[in-house]
Amino acid sequence: MTISDTEQRSFGKREVHYGEGIFVGYRYYDHKQIAPLFPFGHGLTYTTFEYGDLRMPEVVAPGEPVPVSVAITNTGRREAGEVVQLYVHDDTARLVRPEKELKRFAKITLKPGESTTVNFELDERALAFYDPIQRAWIAEPGRFEVLVGSSSRDIRVRAGFTLSKS
Repeated sequence: MTISDTEQRSFGKREVHYGEGIFVGYRYYDHKQIAPLFPFGHGLTYTTFEYGDLRMPEVVAPGEPVPVSVAITNTGRREAGEVVQLYVHDDTARLVRPEKELKRFAKITLKPGESTTVNFELDERALAFYDPIQRAWIAEPGRFEVLVGSSSRDIRVRAGFTLSKS
């Protein structure tokens, strides 16, 4: 289907400038260091949750999954749900990267005093970024930080691992 010159003039240019790049939503607020009223992933609950015992391997080979586990305890007096959010920060990327990127999440419901372990698995794609020069998704060897919390600004635990070269 082609557009005639008359239709072209009535619709304007067929070119759209996309200027946000990778800094959209919570990534923009992190990049500009702006505190939003309600951060990404913010939710209301009738209780409190404690996060702890974040575990993952210290070194991971390329192509291998990264198992991540975190202990969550309902420290309040009511049964309630929580959305546990896992973000990844690439410490050593050669291209500009967001401060953190949401890679996994899990919704849990716990009774008062109840604890559970939430397990995640990060694949190589979760560590990769698009390289416009290579025209491919790549996961560069280096240091990564895993941040787990209840919103993009309420990070409760963090730990790191290294993606080895081979």
